[in-house]
Amino acid sequence: QGRPVESGGGLVQAGGSLRLSCASSRSLFDIKLVGWYRQPPGKQRELVARIDRHNDSEYAASVKGRFTISRDTAKNTVFLLMNNLEPDDTAVYFCHTGSPAVDENWGQGTQVTVSS
Repeated sequence: QGRPVESGGGLVQAGGSLRLSCASSRSLFDIKLVGWYRQPPGKQRELVARIDRHNDSEYAASVKGRFTISRDTAKNTVFLLMNNLEPDDTAVYFCHTGSPAVDENWGQGTQVTVSS
C-alpha cells in the first residue's frame, strides 16, 4: 500500500510537450478519484486535473485545452499529457490516488521546467 510514483518530468522549451505517468500501487478499480496537482517553488499546491471512476475529468482553467488526463485502469496508471507548455507551467507535479486528504495517497512529485 505504498505511495504512487510519478515519472516523465524534465526540461522542455515553451511550446513543447511532456507526458507524465503516475504508477499506483493500488488497483485503480478501487479508487474513486485520481488527479494531478502542481506546486511552483514558494507557492501553494494547486489542482491541475482530476478524473473519476466514470472517466469524467476536470481541469484548471489555466491548462484546459492544453493538458489531458487519462487512465489505464488495468495497468494502474494515470497519465497527464501536457501540450503547448508555458513557462508558468514550471512546477513539481504530484499525483494523488484516492482522497487528497490522505498523505499516503500522494506521490513524491516530478519536476517540470519550461524554458522561454
